Amino acid sequence: MPAYVGLLRAVNLGEGTLVRMEELRSLLEKEGLDQVRTLLNSGNIVFRSSSRSGATLERSLSDKIARSFHVKTELFLRSAHEWETIVAHNPFLTEARVGPGHLLVLVLRDSPSPDRWRALQGAIRGRERFQEAGRHAYVVYPDGVGRSKFTSALIESKLETAGTLRNWNTVTKLGALVGGLEGARANSR
Repeated sequence: MPAYVGLLRAVNLGEGTLVRMEELRSLLEKEGLDQVRTLLNSGNIVFRSSSRSGATLERSLSDKIARSFHVKTELFLRSAHEWETIVAHNPFLTEARVGPGHLLVLVLRDSPSPDRWRALQGAIRGRERFQEAGRHAYVVYPDGVGRSKFTSALIESKLETAGTLRNWNTVTKLGALVGGLEGARANSR
């Protein structure tokens, strides 16, 4: 069974966004997913699924989670291989080593056109910078995310697609978790 990383968008940020991770794991196991693990309390999931279509699984689980928890959220799925590629191709190695909390990965629903990426570049008003890579991008916030004007809402409006951000510490921890699932699969053969 393939392994996946799932990222819920905008959960556990305040009233009306509560998703308890133990309840999420239980729901996903009832949906037939295997070896469901969560990381932190911000909607990071790894699991195995017999589904060979990540897009179909993504839509189905996103709807079920939103309905079950009565929250407005979306799920972004990446296969273990896609996540491994995200980690391996980070163009900001110094930032990852020196300030992993200031390096974020933006996971997107769709791949924006070159015009959309240029529009996003033109919207930067601070010292932020990014490197696009299809359905994701690496974003550096040298002065931190909290006060930056380079917000998720701005990014989504310029790229014309939904997305969610995770800092580099979380990205690498998810990589280790999903890699463990992949390793367990290889060892069981």
